[in-house]
This record gives sequence, structure tokens and C-alpha cells, in this order.
Amino acid sequence: MTPDPPANGAVVTEHAWRAARFMVIVAHPDDADFGPAATASKWIDRGSVGRLVCCTSGDQGGEDAALDPLELAATREAEQRRAAAVVGYDDVRFLHQPDGALANELPLRELLVREIREFRPDAVLTHDPEVLFYRGAGVNHADHRAAGIAAVDAVYPAARNPMAFPNLARAGFAAHPVRRLYLFWPGQPTAWVEVGATVDRKIEALRCHASQFTVDAAFEQRMRDWAAEDGVAIGGPAAEAFRLIVIDDDDQAQLPE
Repeated sequence: MTPDPPANGAVVTEHAWRAARFMVIVAHPDDADFGPAATASKWIDRGSVGRLVCCTSGDQGGEDAALDPLELAATREAEQRRAAAVVGYDDVRFLHQPDGALANELPLRELLVREIREFRPDAVLTHDPEVLFYRGAGVNHADHRAAGIAAVDAVYPAARNPMAFPNLARAGFAAHPVRRLYLFWPGQPTAWVEVGATVDRKIEALRCHASQFTVDAAFEQRMRDWAAEDGVAIGGPAAEAFRLIVIDDDDQAQLPE
């Protein structure tokens, strides 16, 4: 899932803007921990408030067809809550959409708009919906793409449009403009957050997902190698890469590192 490096191997500046409030929207439990967990940990350590939203509970994330999907969903929600505590999110929300059949349709968008309007984040971090094939590493899950584009559509224009989903406004969920999108696992990254101090937290969070994989020495090294590869772009020991979309420009010094 390593993104393409900057053109011509150029070293770019570490991304320093930090959201006071940010929301991570993912398809499944464990996506956020494979994704931007080190960035989320860093921002939270520096004073940000983060919240995690999982569109599904991962009830198809097993190899045994006889496994009870409801039991698996409960297990995976519990694992994700433990991992979220490691990262430091203020809460985890599960939207209980169908695992393996997630669709960017109005019901999901409305659920996401409600979450955004309630929490009122400055930035949303989500899957890059344009990535179909990872460079040399397989196919991007359909649920990842669906969650990413649903999050994008919920951010813009729905969450900021007071006439979108008027029932939410009547229920007290007023329109809210998200200023930035950070798309993780990007095909074409444009921003790199240095995470040398929080890679360990990312790995610790991944250890919580015991129903899905075992974090042995090889697994841990692979996570560190991916972070190191992204760190090359900014001349640092470790980084997480994003495709940054600035919707509302602002003072870059507003939330300095």
C-alpha cells in the first residue's frame, strides 16, 4: 500500500498543519490503524481531538463460513474500541452498514453527515476513493472505495449545505463546513506527516485486532518499513502519506506544530 514517491525523487517539506478537531472515516475496523493511526496519535498528543467512524463492523472479515457474523461483528467492534483507546480518539462510532456491500448511497451519506455535523471537525481523513489498484500490491477493497467517496460526498457539499437533509437541521444538527480532506493510501500523495514518535502507537493499535492477524516480528517490520519508505519523501525516519484536498483555505499558521 506504499504510494508513489514524489516526482524525480525530490524531498518535500514535512506537512505541519494540524486540525484542532478531526474525524477519521473508514470502511472496516482496523482500516484506521493500518491507515492514519500514527498521524492521528501525533495530532492527539499535540492537543487535537479526534473521532473514528467505521461504516461497517467487519462481520465478513473471517475465513470460516460457519462463523456467526454477529459474533464476529461484536468481536471486531471491541477490538476497534481497544485500538481507538491506544490512539486516543474521543469516541468510536459504528454505522452498521453491510460489510462487503458498502454503497455510496443517500442513506450512508446521511449517516455520515449527521456524524460530521455533530462532531464538527476541521478535517476528515478517509480512504482515497480513486485508488483501484495499489502500486505492485493488489486491488483496493470495494468497501474502501465506497467509504472514501461517501465521506467525500458527505463533506462536500452535503455537511455544509443547510438544505441537505433538512431533517438533520430540524433535529439540531446544523450545517458545518469541513475545511480539509486527507486521503490516505493515496495513489498520488501530496502531503507527508512525520510520525517517527508515534509509529509504535500504530503498531500497538494493530495488535488489538487479534481476530484478523497476528502482529509478529515480520508484521511489525513491514509496518516500520512502509513508514520509513514514506519518510524518505521528507528526509525523515518515518511518515504517513496523504492526498490533501484544501476546500477552505486558511491561515497556515493557525494550528502550527
